[in-house]
Amino acid sequence: VLLKIHAAFGVDVQMFSEDEEARLIAGLREALADVSAADPVSLAEIRELASNMPAVGRSLINLHRRYGDAVERLETMAARLGDDRGSPPGAQPMHFEEVRNFFIARHNHIEEIDKQAERLFVECRIEVGNAAEGLVRRLAQRHDVKVVYADGDAALLKTDIQRQYDPKSRVLRLSPHFEPGQHAFQMATQLAFLEVNEMLRQLTRDDPGLSCEQARALARIGLANYFAGALVLPYRQFLDTAQTMRYDIERLGHHFGVGFETVCHRLSTLQRPGARGVPFFFIRVDRAGNISKRQSATHFHFSKMGGTCPLWNVYEAFAQPGRILTQLARMPDGRAYLWIA
Repeated sequence: VLLKIHAAFGVDVQMFSEDEEARLIAGLREALADVSAADPVSLAEIRELASNMPAVGRSLINLHRRYGDAVERLETMAARLGDDRGSPPGAQPMHFEEVRNFFIARHNHIEEIDKQAERLFVECRIEVGNAAEGLVRRLAQRHDVKVVYADGDAALLKTDIQRQYDPKSRVLRLSPHFEPGQHAFQMATQLAFLEVNEMLRQLTRDDPGLSCEQARALARIGLANYFAGALVLPYRQFLDTAQTMRYDIERLGHHFGVGFETVCHRLSTLQRPGARGVPFFFIRVDRAGNISKRQSATHFHFSKMGGTCPLWNVYEAFAQPGRILTQLARMPDGRAYLWIA
């Protein structure tokens, strides 16, 4: 029935998906668990609220998020009271949360950027597995930008700076520590700001979820990174290859000349209507359990507060470098997931 509706009216069948309701239920469970421990709200009641009054549910989640932001700011201020050497904090946690929600609302797929990146891939005559050559040529011919691999740059050698662009001299310096695929990604990110910056601004300008210019600037950085991945790994070609290779991450990395993390990140964006890939979510975490990046094309919801599960196979992966570990896990909502670490 859904396929017939799609064929007749062009309606995206994902409109009928339970993903949004599942996210809402997960968010409500997290929020209500924090404030009603003495008198817990049952899962049946939460499901009823999410199904019948979703706007009320979203409002409760927003209130809980603001509460969490306030607690975090208070703890930051308390930690700085006795340390006058601390520098003022940069972006508030609320702004990063707004940007995360910006991508979640779009299922981590930005169709406008993917299409533009595919057009540019052809126009720049970029070669699969050797994207850097075409990007160097594009930067030089279209924008008069010289790319320097800063092997002798002491400033870059001593810092974690990945990309440094000087608009006056029109020189782009890249970290000497990178692999060729990482150099290509950084060049593509800079190309996003030079060539599609107005598109990035249009996508963020009127979004009601981005409350201020600082949040919009963070979102534009995220979109530029998205564009870089879409240019180095163009949607249709990457999806076809992923399906042919049965989503073998290492083979995909060798084929496209990029690293394991870049492939995983791109897999989490393959949600084009009519040409969807297997829905992935991608999480980068350190040994202490701190999550530094999360991207999801699914309804999977990661708690924004509290710790991670000690049984998670990512911790075992740290003890076995070079090995790929798998784990089947079932969440409280009854859904099962395959973890790859």
